Order: sequence, then C-alpha cells, then structure tokens
Amino acid sequence: MRFFYTLACLAAVATAIPAPQAGCTYSNTTTPAANNTTTTISVCGGNTADDRTKWCEDSIDTDWYNYVPNTGVTREYWLDITNMTIAPDGFERVALGVNNSIPGPTIEANWGDTIKVHVKNSLQNNGTTIHWHGFRQNYTVQQDGVPSIIQCPDAPGTTHTYTLRATQYGTSWYHSHYALQAWAGVFGAIVIHGPATANYDVDLEPIVITDWSHATVDALYSHAQTVGPPKMDTALINGKGTYNGTGGERYEVTFEAGKKYRMRFVNAAVDSYFKVSLDGHKMTVIAMDFVPVEPFEIDVLDFTMGQRYDVIIEANQGASNYWFRAIPQAACSNNANSNDIRGIVRYSSAPSGNPTTTAWDGNSKDACVDVEHSLLKPHFKHSVISPELQNPDLAISVAKDSYNLFKWDIGLNSMHVIWNNPSLLQIAEGNATWEGSENVYMLPDANKWVYWVIDTKLPVPHPIHLHGHDFYVLAQAASATYDSSVKLNLDNPPRRDVATLPASGYLVIAFYTDNPGTWLMHCHIGWHVAEGLALQFVERESEIPALIDTAELESTCKAWEDFNLEKFYIEQDDSGV
Repeated sequence: MRFFYTLACLAAVATAIPAPQAGCTYSNTTTPAANNTTTTISVCGGNTADDRTKWCEDSIDTDWYNYVPNTGVTREYWLDITNMTIAPDGFERVALGVNNSIPGPTIEANWGDTIKVHVKNSLQNNGTTIHWHGFRQNYTVQQDGVPSIIQCPDAPGTTHTYTLRATQYGTSWYHSHYALQAWAGVFGAIVIHGPATANYDVDLEPIVITDWSHATVDALYSHAQTVGPPKMDTALINGKGTYNGTGGERYEVTFEAGKKYRMRFVNAAVDSYFKVSLDGHKMTVIAMDFVPVEPFEIDVLDFTMGQRYDVIIEANQGASNYWFRAIPQAACSNNANSNDIRGIVRYSSAPSGNPTTTAWDGNSKDACVDVEHSLLKPHFKHSVISPELQNPDLAISVAKDSYNLFKWDIGLNSMHVIWNNPSLLQIAEGNATWEGSENVYMLPDANKWVYWVIDTKLPVPHPIHLHGHDFYVLAQAASATYDSSVKLNLDNPPRRDVATLPASGYLVIAFYTDNPGTWLMHCHIGWHVAEGLALQFVERESEIPALIDTAELESTCKAWEDFNLEKFYIEQDDSGV
C-alpha cells in the first residue's frame, strides 16, 4: 500500500517539525494512475511542465550538498517484510516481499522532507534490515540499515523505525542488506521530487529491473560459492515478465502523442548489467543516481547493479506499440531469457497487440560498462581540490578458502563481520579494536579530500557502491594498469554512489570527509558482497558517539540475540553485510 499526501505549504503530516521555508507553495500534480504515473503528491510551486528547473525559492542551481530546504513536512510509511508465494513470470515459487508485493511500495517525498518509515519484520524465521540506497545520511549514520556495521538484524515480530531526511532529490531504492534478501524480493523504489535539468510533461512511476530465478537466491548461493555465478532464468520489469510461454505478463505503459515522459530506471539485479532502450525513441538523460546532469541524448543506456538513471522520452513517433527492452550483457551476466525481457509502450490511439518494432543497433554491442563518463557532467559543478592518495591501493582478487568456497578480497582482506557485534555499537561502547576481517580503513581527519585506486587483474567488472557519500570518478579504464602518469579529472568529474570497476582495469574515486560514520563500500553483485567483497571506512571516529542512540542499538541487538540464540538459531554463512 502506498501513502500519498496533498499538502499545503504550512501543513505537516504525522509529525510537527520546524516551520517550512517562507513563501513556498505546493501544487497538486495528480495524473491518472492507469497511466503508470506517480499518482498523487504535491510538488513545489513554480515547478511546471514549462520550467522544471524551479523549486519554490530554490532551483536546479542550488547546491544541495550545502543547503536543504526546510519543508516542515514528515511523510510516514509502514512496510511489512513478509514470506510469500509468487509467480511473476508464470512459474510459482516462494519469495520474500514488502507489503506482500515485489517490488514493494514506492516511497515518495519532496526535497527537504523528513521521511519516517516503520519496518515490521513479519518473516517466519529470519532477521532483516532496510538500507536506503544512495542517501548520504549526513550526521545520521544510525539510519543506514546495514547489519554488522550499523545495527544488529531486526528480529521477527519487531518493528524498526527509520527516520531519514531527503537532502538529495531524484530516484533511488530501498532494499534489505541482510544476507541475500534484497534479491529474494525485499526492495522497492524511492522518488524524491525536486527540480530537473530539462522539461517534461508526465512523471511516470519508477521502473525497477531485476534478474529473477526459479530457485531462490539462497538455494543458488552454494553454486555461487563453489562454482561461480549461477545462470538466472529471466528478469522482471516492475515485477512482471514472461518465460517460455508459461504465463506471466509484460509491464505496459501508455503514451499520449506529443507529450514528454520522465522515466526513472533502477537496476536492482543480483548479477546483471543491462542495456535498456525503447525502440524508435531516443532518451535524454537528466540524472545519474541522485545527481542531476547536463542533458544528453542516447538511444541505448548501459547501467549496472545499484545504479539509477532518469531520462526523458518524447512520444514523437507514429501511433503504434513499441518494445521496451532490458538486455542482460552476456560478457558478465548469465541469463536464460535474454532476448525476451521486454515491456510494452503503447500510444493511446494504437491498436492492441504486441509490437513489431526493431531494436536500436546499439543493443547488439555486448559490453559491461558504464555510460561514457565524458557525457556525465553534473549540472552543479564541483571540483576536487588537492586530494590525498590513500594507501594501500584497493586491489580486488578472489581465491578459495580452506572450505573450498570463493572469497573475494578488497584491499587488505575479505570482509567477515558479525551480525550481533555491529561496528557502530563497538564505537558507542568504547571497545572498537578492529579485527582484520572487519576490513576497516580509518579516516580521522575532517573536511579533507581523499582518493583511492580500486583495481583488478581479473576480467570481471564490479559495480562499486559507497554508503554515506557520493564519490567523484577521477579516472576509469578497462584492460589497463593505473600508475602516476594517469591524468585525474578534478574539474567537475562525474559524481554518484555506484560506478563500475572495469574488467582488468581500475577505478579512481574521491570523496570529502564531511560525514562522521561507519560507511560500507562494496561490490553490488549480490554473490560478491556475500563472499566478502566489502570494506568499511570509519570516518571521524571520535565524533561518532555523539550521533548514536546507544540504547536503541542495544535494544535491537538484545531482541536479535533473544531470537537467534533462544528461539531459532541461524548460522551466519556470509560476510555479514
């Protein structure tokens, strides 16, 4: 179930917080739910189809890293994590869901709102947590939702309330960070409304694309550990798909000729790079992850796990039906149904029936890459000033352990942290000693630019995701070795929270140490993070205790220990994150 609010500027929902910015007004942007739009939410005055750059007294030119509007609005949601049986492509299997749905309900808010989410664990015999992917969590590290790093898992029957501030705007998603639950179905989209770098008429609901298997990811994990990534059976577009004529249905959306549509793409896959495209229609990209970019046109969009792109598509073709395609890239993704992962865009005056349209030529170029970074120019320009290289380099490698199971190393170690001993609680209680398997990198100094070289000799690309920060992509190359001769892009480089470490190559990232916390960085391939491809930055440790509600951390851990030790023992068989 979704919750939407139509708000007057001075109204607050559920919770009274400080007064909103003076003079702002909200206008209703309701559009028909049947047209797959974001149904009912109020947006800031001045933001119209003719000028999406405005947002109340602010605009696309406001630096959201240093300023956030105070709307005086709290949006409240209730999520229930449940066991379920589902047949999204016609093949029935057990799964997990949010409010008995895959994807779960979309969380929506306006830039500057407070979001309060009550997450109930109704699973039969399992813990859970929810991570708010891409949220910087400025000085709110305890809300990041990562087991073993931030909190103990939430025990069955408990409810955990997360309170977030929408300091950024754009498209993202929430997902469990416990074991492989995100890819069992515990995920949903997030839309934070704000200004945009190009105009559009209609804001469609987010389109979440995920690979899908007829066995559960937990059943496949043994294969991943001993043999390598298993073949996925198909993929789903907003929870819908077909497979070998066994049933299911395709995701559909209707266009009206002449209108411009904002489409928000989320890659929620466990192990699939996708190319997405709409036959016959070019896309204008306006945002990557939570960062607005200077608009550029593209016909086929590459995006990897954890990444998001916002695009505008104009309904400027003939009144017909068109294939929307999501193609897993065979160079690094293994899928049994690659040629039939499709949705349908129907023009309102088109006849019924399946499309007969032809794919863009770019769909035939199989590659596991990011969009060319020279195209990804953030609208609000930032420069990286005199960053300091951190050592050692973060080399990624893999080997089998003494149990003949794959373990991935990044930098010093392969991560193995313990559910009931989270880093944040260690700091709060003053007993953090940091074992090697916790893979900790200390960043004690405030407000400094630091950069890291992540590299690999293996012909396997990795989507690298950082919590607590957007990072700045200073350099990136496949089949190459980094050395001091590589020129770093310090002048308004792409910034985002997920970028690809190319096969047999390197990725150089920088960030500014302005956010005290314990921040996970990991590969967003589900198998790899479970097998240890993760580290944590402990940033400005001395300032962290003042930000923590120790009693809440201890209460969550006690409930988990009472369940796990006394009611139903669950053996931890992964990295802990």
